[in-house]
Amino acid sequence: MIDKKTDLSVSNYGTASQHEYSIAILPWGATEPHNLHLPYLTDAILSHDIAVDAARLAYDNHNILAMVMPSMPLGAQNPGQRDLKFCIHYRYETQKAVLSDIVASLHHQGIRKLLIINGHGGNTFKSMIRDLAVDYPDMLIASSEWFKVCPAKQFFDQPGDHADELETSVMMHYHPELVNLNEAGPGKSASWASEALQQGVAWIPRKWTDVSRDTGIGSPELATAEKGEKFARAVSEKYAQLIHELCTLPSLYTPIPE
Repeated sequence: MIDKKTDLSVSNYGTASQHEYSIAILPWGATEPHNLHLPYLTDAILSHDIAVDAARLAYDNHNILAMVMPSMPLGAQNPGQRDLKFCIHYRYETQKAVLSDIVASLHHQGIRKLLIINGHGGNTFKSMIRDLAVDYPDMLIASSEWFKVCPAKQFFDQPGDHADELETSVMMHYHPELVNLNEAGPGKSASWASEALQQGVAWIPRKWTDVSRDTGIGSPELATAEKGEKFARAVSEKYAQLIHELCTLPSLYTPIPE
């Protein structure tokens, strides 16, 4: 459903200029293969669609008006992923420059709250937001990953890591025309040989070409649109509550105990 009031990708100035917005929502994704059955822009598409649903619920349930910005397909990639045709790696400095320009523009226009809804596991915004808090101390910037908002195991039989049952189900809910499970690879992947790395003692970016043959990690075979709808709804409701609280609470902190 097109909503020009809350989705800038389909809106126009005639609509947007008529409203006062409490918060902007910035979907952020990547440009990378997602197994053999999902689009390159899956992360950008899903973060946008989740954001639009969240903005709609925030307005319907809490009368909070949010504008969803166009989705950023700018993902930081693991080693090996640049070897995959048309997989684009965006450096930290590039992502920070883009985010900084967006924040500067919104701040200049009087918008003081921004929620980033990230759909790509390789992206991280914490250090960027800390730097931006120095430049814009009156700007609230929150970052989240939509696929971690609700426990995947409560909705899916075999949740994986990338182009798995979760992502495939949510894409089947929003865009069934973009999914053909008959084309999907099995999504089998290698694990760390090091027990210490398995236990999280240290972190190393995975070399994608050494861990997956079809670029997927996790089987999509049990994905359904029904599962995707339930998960997307639960996530969007959580976001709507967050948006309400970010925009209405007099303080984000409880009193310091005596």
